[in-house]
Amino acid sequence: MDRCLETCIVLQLLPHTLGRGPEVRRVTAKCHDVRNKGEYEGRLMIDERLVVDLLVAARAVAAKLSKLGPTAKA
Repeated sequence: MDRCLETCIVLQLLPHTLGRGPEVRRVTAKCHDVRNKGEYEGRLMIDERLVVDLLVAARAVAAKLSKLGPTAKA
């Protein structure tokens, strides 16, 4: 499986695994798309709204993760 597909799967599973709303998946998917266009097409178009939305999504994910506690080491 290629890395891009793996990333897309992880982003799609966020609402299910962490109980975050679809807005988190949408903004992370949008950021991933913008990043890909910047890297592969040379078009990096980031606006302030996207950065603000990503920060909100990242804080929501971080808050949920912090409630999970430590994971067992293999």
